[in-house]
Amino acid sequence: MRLASLQFSFLSTFSLKGGVFRTSLALLFTGAVISSASANEHFSSCTAALADRAKQEGVSQQIIDEIFPHLVHQDRVIELDRSQPEFVQTFPGYFSKRVTDWRTEKGKAMYAKHEKLLHKLSDKYGVPPHYLLAFWGLETNFGSYKGKMPVLDSLATLACDKRRSKYFTQEFLVAVKLMQREKLKKDNMVGSWAGAMGHTQFMPSAYTHYAIDGDGDGQVNLWESEEDALSSAANFLASLGWERSFRWGREVKLPEGFNYQESGYKNRKPLSEWHEQGVKKADGSPLGEGETTAYVIVPAGHNGPAFIAYKNFRVIMRWNNSEFYAIAVGVLADRIAGASGIKATLPDLPAYNRKDIIALQSKLNDLGFDVGKPDGIIGPATREGIRNYQISNNMIADGFPGLEVMAALNVELERDKASQS
Repeated sequence: MRLASLQFSFLSTFSLKGGVFRTSLALLFTGAVISSASANEHFSSCTAALADRAKQEGVSQQIIDEIFPHLVHQDRVIELDRSQPEFVQTFPGYFSKRVTDWRTEKGKAMYAKHEKLLHKLSDKYGVPPHYLLAFWGLETNFGSYKGKMPVLDSLATLACDKRRSKYFTQEFLVAVKLMQREKLKKDNMVGSWAGAMGHTQFMPSAYTHYAIDGDGDGQVNLWESEEDALSSAANFLASLGWERSFRWGREVKLPEGFNYQESGYKNRKPLSEWHEQGVKKADGSPLGEGETTAYVIVPAGHNGPAFIAYKNFRVIMRWNNSEFYAIAVGVLADRIAGASGIKATLPDLPAYNRKDIIALQSKLNDLGFDVGKPDGIIGPATREGIRNYQISNNMIADGFPGLEVMAALNVELERDKASQS
């Protein structure tokens, strides 16, 4: 039946008798059932193909029989994969929710609990205890929340979805092999909607290549063993290139009139050059004159804190490719080790609606500051466009979408529209 006919049946129910109403609903319900049946048929044929591939790659028939007949398509996983956040979180909101007194004190308690192991790992891999604890705290609140989604179902759902099928097919098959290798139970393999697992939220490929037996029981179990999780995190970070005896970076104080065009990863310089430019530690003491390469980060614009990032900062970003995350790991690690945290005051910035950023990007494009297709994401191209706009308008060129930039571009924020309605 044509869509127009269905729409007419449904819209006519308010003037027609109940029998027609029931008939129109039945037609709609039948269409939904057919659609659902088609989706289930696709998932079944896809998982059957995955079972064949798993067998070809050495998975036992026992494991295949244990897993594949019981896989369930997770509609919620697809919803989350497609969803876009309504708000764009700025650094103050992100940082204040993650680097907390609770995480600091819990990290210190976990240090006392695992002190011997942590120092053993530090000696072997070069990663100090407080960094391992910071990763653990940010990933799962020290194991208190490791996710609740069935990992194999989630990965199979994503593997059978065309958007990122190749990547998730590989991760799914690795997870199946991991279950066989470590004698894990399917029902115990829970994690994030995208398949990250255990205390340290490793994807299956990271679990397979970098997870190690830290408690000596002959099994690598990142869900149940804190020792396995901490040992695996140390091994992973060392494999990513962690440099022994170096810190992540530090908070700094920038000199008056600092040229913010010199911030960012592209502007890496030896510490001696930053020292010559007047960059100091946050307490005002000299930064140092070594030849270690570093770069300046201003995550909340010129009104917020500034940081200088060393090579290990980029290692942290290989775990999670976010400057906000890397700063949070570094500062939380410092606090667990006894430091007081950042000295600068976090500016009071709104959590921008995605529509605000899209409007900003559209304005910049209209004025000739090309930032690409407006998408509501504050990426490198958008920051560069903001910086170029600021330069041309004699503003501080920090590349940050502060309220003064929004006002100058006549971007009416969604929060202000709501307050006027």
